[in-house]
Amino acid sequence: MSNQVETLHLAKVLEDHGQDMSGKLVAITGTTSGTGFVCAREVARKGAKVILLNRASARAEKSLEQLQEAVPEASFDAIECDLQNFASVKAAIETIKSKYEVLDVLVNNAGVMALRDTATVDGYGIQMQTNVISHFLITKELFPLLQKSKQARIVNHSSMARLGPPLEAKYFEAKGGQLGGDGTDEQNAAFQGPRWMRYHQTKLANCAFTYGLKQKLEAAGIDNVMPLLAHPGLALTQLQVTTTEHGGMDKESNLMERAQSAEDGATGIIRCCLDPEAKSGDFYGPTAGWKGYPELLSPEDYLYSDSTIQINWEGCEKAVGAFEIA
Repeated sequence: MSNQVETLHLAKVLEDHGQDMSGKLVAITGTTSGTGFVCAREVARKGAKVILLNRASARAEKSLEQLQEAVPEASFDAIECDLQNFASVKAAIETIKSKYEVLDVLVNNAGVMALRDTATVDGYGIQMQTNVISHFLITKELFPLLQKSKQARIVNHSSMARLGPPLEAKYFEAKGGQLGGDGTDEQNAAFQGPRWMRYHQTKLANCAFTYGLKQKLEAAGIDNVMPLLAHPGLALTQLQVTTTEHGGMDKESNLMERAQSAEDGATGIIRCCLDPEAKSGDFYGPTAGWKGYPELLSPEDYLYSDSTIQINWEGCEKAVGAFEIA
């Protein structure tokens, strides 16, 4: 879909902020299309070996072929990982641990948007488990590998949907199918109602996870692991196609006329991965909100409030176990 809109910023981000990644290992969730695909391609072009974490599908196989064609000299390792199934996530984690001793960058990129109020096989809301809880699980279990890196990065992907009401603990509970329903056609067309509230909660949680990690790493005196945050603005990706198929929105809406390409939407997470000047807690995204160059942003206060961080951390730990940082 990205070829429908001119890419304006990717080349400059790579030129101004793109350090060499030779010898580094990068793991990225959700690389079959959109921002994850672009990020995988560009960090590979910078010399990194890239682990691709996706559900088994024809799309995953096709995207691997496309990446190999785009960067024939690169090394890609496709590992099956279904974020909607904790058993699959744990199996992927064990595979990574069995093959690698050090991980330099983890990009928690994958996400779903405004899907129906359904439960995963583990009982959680499909959006919260996919976008948040499974990424928490991956991060905590791979943290020992990240600690062995000279300078590791944990990159979380939020969005403009982070803006809104406070985080609520109920969305982290195993109550999939009981979290507000699907909303009316009118609500969904207007990006309102329970589907979009559930999506908002996940994107706010991605921010809370980043700043909660930052606090805990600083308290433990760990300075070789940096949590970073990005948002893509409004980018044309498979995300809109998926939610449209499930009645979440109209991808032909006037809003999408303001969208930028998937390549430009990926520049925030790419800058998190590659910028040699990045510091713990840095947040990159377009300052205009919907599109533009990924500038260093000042996060809204409530993204890192004590209550926001606590609700996210306690909710995720209740679901997948304690994340000990020491």
